[in-house]
Amino acid sequence: MSLLASHPPVLKRTPIRVLVVDDSAVVRQLLCRELAKDKGIEVVGVAPDPYVARDKIVELEPDVLTLDVEMPRMDGITFLRKLMQYRPMPVVVVSSLTGRGTEMALAAMEAGAVEVVGKPTSAYELGNIGELLLEKIKAAAKARVRLVPSKPAAPVEAPTAMLRTTDKILAIGASTGGVQALTEVLTAFPPGAPGTVIVQHMPAKFTASFAQRLNEICRVEVREAVDGEGVVSGRVLIAPGGKHMLLQRSGARYYVCVKDGPEVFHQKPSVEVLFESVAKFAGANAVGAILTGMGADGAKGLLTMRRAGARTVAQDEASCVVFGMPAEAIKCGAAERIVPLGDVARTIINLAQQGAGPEHS
Repeated sequence: MSLLASHPPVLKRTPIRVLVVDDSAVVRQLLCRELAKDKGIEVVGVAPDPYVARDKIVELEPDVLTLDVEMPRMDGITFLRKLMQYRPMPVVVVSSLTGRGTEMALAAMEAGAVEVVGKPTSAYELGNIGELLLEKIKAAAKARVRLVPSKPAAPVEAPTAMLRTTDKILAIGASTGGVQALTEVLTAFPPGAPGTVIVQHMPAKFTASFAQRLNEICRVEVREAVDGEGVVSGRVLIAPGGKHMLLQRSGARYYVCVKDGPEVFHQKPSVEVLFESVAKFAGANAVGAILTGMGADGAKGLLTMRRAGARTVAQDEASCVVFGMPAEAIKCGAAERIVPLGDVARTIINLAQQGAGPEHS
């Protein structure tokens, strides 16, 4: 597609004129809200995809573009390459696929992006990037952007959920009564159980000792998660208190991202944040279980997992200390199975062996 006619770079003005390009209306709204906090920046327009963005660039002549990678009709990296051939301008890539050091971040920089900001995978955390994004946009506005010559490039493939694989992921969320529940579940795991990620609502400094205690009595390895750590068979990673934990994927390798951010459902770590990331990056290769706990944290995330093809389980009322989180999951249709605590371990391991739910088989 012929994207833009040749056009000289626009002279920088005050305030800095920004065009926000993202396919999510929620994200566009949140980014605009964050950018509006600085009087030195003016959002002159938004676009849901590169084709609309092309026309807006010609019409509005923005100084800086914020650009997502995952978009319909044309991915952000392809658009960026075309933009830098026909109308070079400062671009800040904002995407959950461009964490520091990732292949997608490198691809964005090679294509001509001035700055790269890793957007949280959960919409609940988007406001957390506000200050960083303001800083990056101001830096980008001062950049000297040159035309990037066209060259053959391998297609960029976004690391969303893979098709069926032999590697499975178990994701478990718990709160009140969860220490005892998780102890019962994990001590029933066989040594080669699928890689497991867990959020238990617990303050900072308590999760390390909890993980150590479980490691002493379980046949699987249990540890407090460290950022970048791999999720592999026979290993259980527990989210550190006071930090969110998200599942990520690079190629065929699953790993966790441990990061700060605002509370979600008044919790940090949040089951919701974990489950949403598992749905995105593991899809039908995952099994989710929501155990005893107060509130609704994780219910919608478990539903997202189920819709992505994951198998899902909720602990039954009779065996819960507090039938809050499982009840909310059941109410919204997130739970495929409802089982007593004593059957949770066997059920989720069996479901992992079976694979995707019937509608995704």
